[in-house]
Amino acid sequence: VRLVESGGGSVQAGGSLRLSCAASGYTVINYSLAWFRQAPGEEREAVATIDAYDRPAYADSLKGRFTISKDNYRNTLYLQMNSLKPEDTAMYYCAARDRKWATATMNFGDYEYWGQGTQVTVSS
Repeated sequence: VRLVESGGGSVQAGGSLRLSCAASGYTVINYSLAWFRQAPGEEREAVATIDAYDRPAYADSLKGRFTISKDNYRNTLYLQMNSLKPEDTAMYYCAARDRKWATATMNFGDYEYWGQGTQVTVSS
């Protein structure tokens, strides 16, 4: 199983980025996936999840700015990030459960597969 993130970069506050996570050796259909982020010196935190029924959920502080989605045909997970703020600066990781129909949770310990991360830097 391989998860490869892309789309990170440096933007000014108020800008947008779209992160992608391409899966190989794994299907995104009927599995729960998530985006997490980790800033230097901080704990890894959940950003958004999408469950096996394609139902999204978001960290409360990010609702309305971020949108998680997936393309089953391209086997890819996305995170659209709008109105970015300097506090959104972090390494962003995609994660996947290893069991079909497993619950999408906000707990990073529940995810068995991880990408290498993509850096997002937002300047003021």
